[in-house]
Amino acid sequence: MGHNSSVAAKLNPEQRKQLFIEMQSSAQTITALAKNKGVSRSFLYKQQQKGNQALELGFSQPKDESDIVYWIPVTKNWIFQVILGLIFICHSSYRGVVEFLRDLFDYPISVATVHNRVNSVVEKAQEINKSQDLSRVKVGLKDEIFQSRLPVLAGIDAFSTYCYLLAGAEHRDEDTWGYHLLEASEQGLNPDYSIADAGKGLRAGHKAVWSEKPCHGDVFHILHQGEGLENYLERRAKGATSRREKLEAKMNKAKKKGQGNRWSKKLTVARFAEEKAQTLAQDVSNLCEWLKNDILALAGPDYRSRSQLWDFIVAELKQREALCVHRIRPFRTALENQKEDLLAFAAVLDEKLTDISQRFNIPLYLVRKVCFLQEQKSQQNSYWAKWNQLHHQIGSQFYLLTEAVEQAMKETPRASSLVENFNSRLRNYFFLRRTLGNDYLDLLRFFLNHRTFMRSEHPEREGKSPTELLTVLKQF
Repeated sequence: MGHNSSVAAKLNPEQRKQLFIEMQSSAQTITALAKNKGVSRSFLYKQQQKGNQALELGFSQPKDESDIVYWIPVTKNWIFQVILGLIFICHSSYRGVVEFLRDLFDYPISVATVHNRVNSVVEKAQEINKSQDLSRVKVGLKDEIFQSRLPVLAGIDAFSTYCYLLAGAEHRDEDTWGYHLLEASEQGLNPDYSIADAGKGLRAGHKAVWSEKPCHGDVFHILHQGEGLENYLERRAKGATSRREKLEAKMNKAKKKGQGNRWSKKLTVARFAEEKAQTLAQDVSNLCEWLKNDILALAGPDYRSRSQLWDFIVAELKQREALCVHRIRPFRTALENQKEDLLAFAAVLDEKLTDISQRFNIPLYLVRKVCFLQEQKSQQNSYWAKWNQLHHQIGSQFYLLTEAVEQAMKETPRASSLVENFNSRLRNYFFLRRTLGNDYLDLLRFFLNHRTFMRSEHPEREGKSPTELLTVLKQF
């Protein structure tokens, strides 16, 4: 009996299948077949039962075939893929994975096993991350996100959205940023320039690694700060109006009693305060609109004109600063300190438009008009009127010139909004964890770099991953 058991245990699945086939086709009895093969009859009966179940499953028709999409073999490797898919695609917690496998597959698994499965692929992910050539990154976007009061440093490519840096740290100073950027530079990272907010540590770290490479300012943050100032002054003006209206109501009641003089002085002061608040709110709103729609717009005047307009806005804000010091001064100071960084994109665009002008032998002012045209909506009649005028002035080169200008504008980012968007995607993973280890961040970075875009404002990105866009496709 021991000998029969040892023979049966050594049979592989293919041999067991052949045994079942012989049982079905052979004229031998079960006893004779068991003796010839050196196995027990009970073992043969078990194989016969398994074979009959497989035949039944293969030939039986479900009551409603439309209910079954396909059959899949649920192997341990498949379970492993499900675990990773639930965590990274579905943003599931470890306990959520345990519950999913328990309830849907009747497959018991512990939280520790899920943790070990995730950790088992970290080393491979890190190896792939470090092997990536980063020399194709031409414009880097950098930012910081916080988790449990500790910074996570992030950096992505402006065109492919490839994440070349995702690391947790205890500090966000010059040394920390410089260390991680130096690591990335060993993989070939050497962008023409970077875009970041006004963070001192970030900018100092960039300068320490690439002293000759500029770090442009992020126009989003300064515009957001301006919008905050606009909203505050608008609310303050509405409050002044409400106070004036209340005093007028009290004045009307007092007049009926012959006591109008009681509120006249307060009402005069309230009307003056309302007028002053409304004037200030309107003036600052106009200045912020000029900043947004003219100076910091991609299609705008040349760098020199933008610089002069910038100085004008700063001077106008300074004149009104005393009317709301705690709100206007920080914004005005930020404009003064960040002028060169925030207008750097304009110098880049000017250089590209000048090159296009020389290449097509078209006057620069016409090239800039084509640039302005790209910012207008094609549904407007004014757009087509200008289009026809420019087409007549430029002639047969109009279409090629337009394509060149569109390309130049696409290749001139002004903000680090892509990395801000990237950080918002990270939040969906971070909220499940109190602390973040760099092993997990490396694995998350690998996943996000190899996940394909299901949809995008840029058609060339759809169906492709950031890694494909960085390594396979030519830069925009």
